[in-house]
Amino acid sequence: MAEAIRPGKLDAMDFLQIDDMLDTEERLLRDTVRQFVAEQVTPYVGDWFDEGIFPKHLIKKMGDLGLLGMHLKGYGCAGTTAVAYGLACTELEAGDSGVRSFVSVQGSLAMYPIWAFGSEEQKQQWLPGMAAGDLVGCFGLTEPDSGSDPGSMRTTARRDGEDWVINGTKMWITNGSIADVAVVWAETDDGIRGFVVPTDTPGFAANKIEKKLSLRASITSELVLVDVRLPADAVLPNVRGLKGPLSCLNEARFGIMFGAVGAARACYESALEYSKERVQFDKPIASFQLTQRKLVEMMVGVNQGMLLAMHLGRKRDEGTLAAEHVNFGKLTNVRMALETAREARSILGANGITLEYPVVRHMNNLESVYTYEGTNEIHTLVLGQAITGISAFA
Repeated sequence: MAEAIRPGKLDAMDFLQIDDMLDTEERLLRDTVRQFVAEQVTPYVGDWFDEGIFPKHLIKKMGDLGLLGMHLKGYGCAGTTAVAYGLACTELEAGDSGVRSFVSVQGSLAMYPIWAFGSEEQKQQWLPGMAAGDLVGCFGLTEPDSGSDPGSMRTTARRDGEDWVINGTKMWITNGSIADVAVVWAETDDGIRGFVVPTDTPGFAANKIEKKLSLRASITSELVLVDVRLPADAVLPNVRGLKGPLSCLNEARFGIMFGAVGAARACYESALEYSKERVQFDKPIASFQLTQRKLVEMMVGVNQGMLLAMHLGRKRDEGTLAAEHVNFGKLTNVRMALETAREARSILGANGITLEYPVVRHMNNLESVYTYEGTNEIHTLVLGQAITGISAFA
């Protein structure tokens, strides 16, 4: 006769006991980053957001923790599993999307192409300093008139003797105005190529984009390249075409897939706590049926999102993850996170629009996360093609 099932203890903050899916090393890393965020980010990020300040002093600290390029191997990188990288992104974005964005851009968009497609000399020159937080990188793909269609980029690189000369403009570039190096993608006679561009090269300029209402604790810039002359060895030698930049975007989407759950979790936890303390009609609003429905929907979304991220993370570590799986994860989890933030804001009422609570900050940030590294529409079309075998892009 089968034994009766003994259910585990229910935890409002981890309803499906996803913590039990982590091994000791993963749990230690998660807890270390969670403590870092609690001490170094959460108490101050409302002011950073309000003032439009990126906390540059955290860069070296994140390097010391091994968070920069942490999923890469060698060259001073930590060489963690994909799941460990995802867990770090979850905790960082629970603090703020801007902090997670810095880590994603540094590791997945700037370091990864050098690591995957660069020469040994390029790797040795840049990766150790970037992993340590001594050097900052950015990724130049999007242009003012070229977002979801990167193949239409207007930035060009032409040969001039042994050198390359680059002209063009890149837009919405995270870290751009604080970067020491930019990985810039340009059209050449040999197709799209990637170039490692030191930002002190004559003709290179980065202009900070102001008056943002989202990702305010993050630096976003316009890159302008006017006759930027680079030596022959500045090109990434081991990739041609859109495969290069698109593979980088997929690296970043993987972190976003986890990170969005962190933002959603922070909103859910804030709303749950508030609902128990806020009294109306002589009782806490958590006792009202409509409030409980909102809380349950948020809890279900957060738990489902984390289960999805963990599943896809394990698949990546096993080598069975397809690129379209990441599209699935980014599409689903960012949409869930944005819906969760909006529901949490409604529970907090007027307090929900203040920076005393994290909800409206996450909600505004997630509007950008919903769009960058592939819009919701693009992910939908990728998945549509995957299940029908028919492209609907044109």
